[in-house]
Amino acid sequence: MASNMPTCFAGVMALMLVSQAFIQEASGAGECGKTPIQSAAASLSPCLSAAGDAKAKVSPTCCTKITALINTAPKCLCAVLLSPLAKQAGVKPAIAITVPKRCNIKNRPVGKKCGSK
Repeated sequence: MASNMPTCFAGVMALMLVSQAFIQEASGAGECGKTPIQSAAASLSPCLSAAGDAKAKVSPTCCTKITALINTAPKCLCAVLLSPLAKQAGVKPAIAITVPKRCNIKNRPVGKKCGSK
């Protein structure tokens, strides 16, 4: 019986990891469609410095990526900017939500803010 214990524990751990990955994938699926939120976040990597520092210059590449995301999935932009993944990367949500305005994007989320505010 004792020899089956490590195998059982490993199986339970694997099941937990798979279910956690599924939950994370499903949580981003609503706002970002079929694109995983991690992929959407990676596409915005040119915006990383501007999303963490209000005085940093927003690159033209960043503005292009933000515009594309707003045009295809505007709620995805908010989901990415306010995600735990972004915070782990050093993104400051209060600064990140100003990036579309700093890019002079006309059709950005109302009031340059994400969510109900």
